[in-house]
Amino acid sequence: MIHGSLFSAASDVSGVSRDCALRVGLIGAGVVGSGTGQVLARNADLIAQRAGRPIRLVMATARNLLKAAQVLGPDVVLVGDPLTLVRHPDIDVVVEVMGGVTLAKTLVMEAIAHGKHVVTANKALLAEHGSEIFAAADARGVIVAYEGAVAVSIPIIKSLREGLAANRILEVVGIVNGTTNFILTQMQEAGLSFESALNLATELGYAEADPTLDVSGMDAAHKTALLACLAFGADVPFDQVHVQGIASLDPFEMVCAQALGYRIKLLGMARQKTDALEVRVHPALVPEKHLLAHVQGSMNGIWVNADAAGPTFHYGAGAGSQTTASAVVADLMDVARQGSVGMSARVPHRSVPSELIRSWPIMPIGQVVSRHYLRFELGGRPDLLSCLPRCLQESGVKVQQSAHVQHPEDAMQDAWVVLTSSLSGDVLADKLALLKRSAKGLEPAAVWRVEDLNL
Repeated sequence: MIHGSLFSAASDVSGVSRDCALRVGLIGAGVVGSGTGQVLARNADLIAQRAGRPIRLVMATARNLLKAAQVLGPDVVLVGDPLTLVRHPDIDVVVEVMGGVTLAKTLVMEAIAHGKHVVTANKALLAEHGSEIFAAADARGVIVAYEGAVAVSIPIIKSLREGLAANRILEVVGIVNGTTNFILTQMQEAGLSFESALNLATELGYAEADPTLDVSGMDAAHKTALLACLAFGADVPFDQVHVQGIASLDPFEMVCAQALGYRIKLLGMARQKTDALEVRVHPALVPEKHLLAHVQGSMNGIWVNADAAGPTFHYGAGAGSQTTASAVVADLMDVARQGSVGMSARVPHRSVPSELIRSWPIMPIGQVVSRHYLRFELGGRPDLLSCLPRCLQESGVKVQQSAHVQHPEDAMQDAWVVLTSSLSGDVLADKLALLKRSAKGLEPAAVWRVEDLNL
């Protein structure tokens, strides 16, 4: 029986079949949910062969049940109350692709409490509440799988937990949001303003109607926090992660960075230091010769540096119905294979068993050491170009590289751009404050970090 509201009363779901198949309940039948249903139906025989048993979507719930009926077909029982689904004895695994955090957490925790395995693509849920969810899953002996939560067509979760399991991960740096990468590519290649590039991304379907989570860097931060957790076997307090978006970038910045041999990308970065973790998301300069600089359009790229394997690069689409469904169904196949084996035979949720997860402080952004890019507006004043090197030197800023850049379309706009030596953000801020006091208000129009990376 179909109910018209996600929150309506439970329905009679006695028609769910009982057999050797892994029986899936789906929460959310939008872009990802419908894609998951399509992949399960289209590749049913292949999936059964590779998983060792059939995987069948038998029940679903969604806000629009009539639409869900159209995309999922007549063999899927639809229920109006999601609690009916997560509590139902004929469901083995719950797929949560509804998005959001509050209701999603309630449903995932309820599914775990009822002994259901969970597959989710919800990066915000896991970044903000992963410790509680994974602890509950471990206590109940069920699996929480989440390959679809990060860079969906790239099996980066499996790579970190399994392929690179013998390695000490040194750092993970990635372009993990396709919307912002598309916008920055348009600003770089076509010279579009941020607003024009965002409008184009919306028209082409790369940006949501409300793109705030993407352009603010928050979506990338959720994914980066998950990668840090996996890479270092650590709890990552999400509220300590430094996040800066791309809205303040100007296409002239791209021109200036390129004059120095760099491109600007929104990077998610995770590094382990002696007594803290660096986990941060912000625009940064990347050398043009590095692979990350060539991740264009809506694609994702993740660079991992490990002690034994060395640097590895992972590239692919970061969003989409079928691409996300590919990751979700791969997780379902893992559950089909591993769901009945003991905890000791399973890959731990976060690379190491829960009892070995460490709590690390996140290094404040001001203490992070890197080279920096500074842009000084000249406005056609050659006197500034002659005095700036001396003023910076007197303020203690060491310049390693510089260029005089003319705006390609505005003859009255030119800039002097420099790359500094490595120093922390707090130290640089002190030196720039000294420059402003001693040089009568002289200060850079833009300051960005440089990520040189090991090639």
